[in-house]
Amino acid sequence: MMTEQLPLGAPFPGFSGLKGVDGKVHNAEEYAASRILVVVFSCNHCPYVQAYEKRMVALQNSYGSRGVQLVAINSNDTLNYPDDDYEGMVRRAGQEGLTFPYLRDEDQSVAEAFHASHTPEFFVFAAKPGMDRKVLVYHGKMDDNYQDPQRVKERYLQDAVDAVLAGRPVKIGETHSIGCTIKWR
Repeated sequence: MMTEQLPLGAPFPGFSGLKGVDGKVHNAEEYAASRILVVVFSCNHCPYVQAYEKRMVALQNSYGSRGVQLVAINSNDTLNYPDDDYEGMVRRAGQEGLTFPYLRDEDQSVAEAFHASHTPEFFVFAAKPGMDRKVLVYHGKMDDNYQDPQRVKERYLQDAVDAVLAGRPVKIGETHSIGCTIKWR
């Protein structure tokens, strides 16, 4: 179980060799041209993830043309949580109409590199002015109400993305992720 966090300003840890629900192997370099990369640690069985899936699809659909790419990564142990296996990911992506890559971190090394602890847990990486590499500008939850999208008052993730796109600093860089814990081996 992870206890330390990736600090704001940390460089993008990257990833390689992750199988996507599209059957292809994905690497971080595929997303290098994106202005903003949103990595979310996700899974199939967590009710918090399930509550946010439509909002994640909406975010990708609304911001994709502006250079924002959302990538979901499932790092959960599948021995004790068989619903989170690759076949379950393929089914879930189809059922929910996911419009972003959904990747399997079989050996949990990506979750470890990001110091991820929850599903869903969002990491926003963007290049600061004058920099080529992406650094962490936001880490935490999507918004302040996973249960009812109509009652959301604070849109932390969207506000961070909007700030970066407008060239402004992110006002709230960190929030506490809520959800299920990553299921470690």
